[in-house]
Amino acid sequence: MTGPRWIGAEQMAGAGRLLRVIDTLAEVFADLSRGRTWSPPRTIVQHGPRRELLAGTAVWERRGVGSVKITTLTPDNPGRGLPLIHGVVVLTDLETGRITATLDGAELTAVRTGAVAGLATRLCAPEDAADLAVIGAGVQARAVVRAVSAVRPVRSVRVFSRTRQRTEEFAGWVRDTAEHPVRVTVCDTAKAAVADAEIICTTTSTGDRTPLVAADWVAPGAHLNVIGGTHEDALEVDPALLGSGYVVVEERAAALADAGEVRAALAGGLIGEDDLHDLGDLVNGATAADGRTTVFRCVGMAIEDTAAAAALHETADAGG
Repeated sequence: MTGPRWIGAEQMAGAGRLLRVIDTLAEVFADLSRGRTWSPPRTIVQHGPRRELLAGTAVWERRGVGSVKITTLTPDNPGRGLPLIHGVVVLTDLETGRITATLDGAELTAVRTGAVAGLATRLCAPEDAADLAVIGAGVQARAVVRAVSAVRPVRSVRVFSRTRQRTEEFAGWVRDTAEHPVRVTVCDTAKAAVADAEIICTTTSTGDRTPLVAADWVAPGAHLNVIGGTHEDALEVDPALLGSGYVVVEERAAALADAGEVRAALAGGLIGEDDLHDLGDLVNGATAADGRTTVFRCVGMAIEDTAAAAALHETADAGG
């Protein structure tokens, strides 16, 4: 009997695999919405300033798979030339209990987080939306550019981050990897990047409670994917955007626990819990209000890792 398959970054790359992950996430969110599966809370152990050890596990009974992910979050690492996230994911077969695959946890986190943003974009953004703004220029920024480009005809990317050299390198990567010509602009401010953008993605490691994106910078009808922040009270965008927009979350309970913008908007009386719409409800046929700004606030859930790992393992079984 052969041992577990190793699935690294090379085995997770490519538009075909990414679309497979997006489609599989749609399935698992549909099951979550219908009560057919659930995602236990992650265990988070903080050690030192903003450093965390995280462990998450979930099973997806209908697909016969389970996973355990262990990751570390070290915000000082980029300054050391090291990745922000390190980790490993173990995929199991529920029927036999066998470990079928181990996966690079940092890469899987990037792929599935980008894929969740891609799924939200597919469900919320206009089909012809082509102008993308990105705040942040790290691994997660690259993941959302790949995912959004897989579901929408992106022709323009504007980017802002605090480190100019890193931003220029990111812009070069977008130009070099795009499947069709894309106009890429490095902006001096976050305001310049998001102005009039049809799709906005925030992908930073901020721990601040001062928003990086103000509400009045965002064009009416834009779609936002808010996926960064290092703790449950960090803010990437102005909570006022949630008060005027249509708010989508992975699952209400997870957002209430971990989404800074959601927590701040609730505390400020800008929204009520009934204003939070589960992503799975949209997969199952609910529609976002036409013409309203849509805000998808992602926090990450263990069941997403299970679904993404299963999709990538099945793709490897099928020969890529």
